[in-house]
Amino acid sequence: MVFEHFALNVENPIEAANWYVKNCEMKIVRGSDKPPYAHFIADKTGRLAIEIYKNDSAAIIDLNSKHPLEFHFAFMVKNAEETKQKLLANGATFFEELHLEDGSHLVMLRDPFGVPLQLCQRGVPMMDIEL
Repeated sequence: MVFEHFALNVENPIEAANWYVKNCEMKIVRGSDKPPYAHFIADKTGRLAIEIYKNDSAAIIDLNSKHPLEFHFAFMVKNAEETKQKLLANGATFFEELHLEDGSHLVMLRDPFGVPLQLCQRGVPMMDIEL
C-alpha cells in the first residue's frame, strides 16, 4: 500500500485550500466548484495530499475545540521561526512552541479555519527530502 491522502470535512473547503496554496507551498491537484467542493492539495514534492471538502452528510468537527495532539498537519520547514511569523501574519494563531534537546524546533499553530498545524524544524531529519 501507498498512502494517498488524508481527508477532512470543513466549513470552507475552497477558502482553506487556497490558504494552504498561498501560505504553505502546496498546490491543488484536483478541485471542484460543485458540492462537496472537494479539493486535493499536495505538498511541493507531490508525494502527499490532503483532501478538504464540505460534505453535509457528515458532521463538521469543531476544530477549535480539539487539542492539537488529537490530530494535526505537520510540515517540515527550514526555519520554524520565520515560517511561524509568516503564517501568523496570514491568519494562523499560535498554540505552543518547543525546543528539543536534539536541536529540533517545533511550533504548533492553528490555521485560520481551526486546523492544528505543526512546523517541524528537525535537529535530525526524519526523511531525506530537500526543503
